[in-house]
Amino acid sequence: MRANDPAPRRVLGIDPGSRVTGFGVVDTDTRRLAYVASGVIRVEGRSFPERLRAIFEQLGEVVESYGPAECAIEQVFVRHNPDSALKLGQARGAAICACVGRGLPLAEYTASMVKQAITGNGAAGKEQVQYMVRTLLGLKGRLREDASDALGVALCHIHRDRLAGRLTGGGWE
Repeated sequence: MRANDPAPRRVLGIDPGSRVTGFGVVDTDTRRLAYVASGVIRVEGRSFPERLRAIFEQLGEVVESYGPAECAIEQVFVRHNPDSALKLGQARGAAICACVGRGLPLAEYTASMVKQAITGNGAAGKEQVQYMVRTLLGLKGRLREDASDALGVALCHIHRDRLAGRLTGGGWE
């Protein structure tokens, strides 16, 4: 890093799920991206209220451990099953509360926005997104799908923020 570069920002990306919630942490400055961590929070085999509490508590531990400056989360889209959509929305709410309750700003992105930002194609497949996440972050091997999706959300936020800074003539260049 050069002397006049701003301090790196740390972004937490979240791919919410009622059974598995992915998280990804990325550092960025004006020129580089750096992988920090990723993983999943598994809450299968518990009652639904216990799963929500576990998502809230474990994601809170991720925030405390990695100290992100901001968070980004994927918006919910479920086409066929209203019950699944409701549960996913509640899990997403638990994740949002874990971040916002700790004073972190939060941005929200649709799956197609994430895919567009990462691959240039809003209809890209999971494999394409995972490949680009690994490429952009210089990672080898496979990533868990939920962790890869969460890293994609973080990268989408970073790319959109950089673009906004360029368009307004301020912020990140």
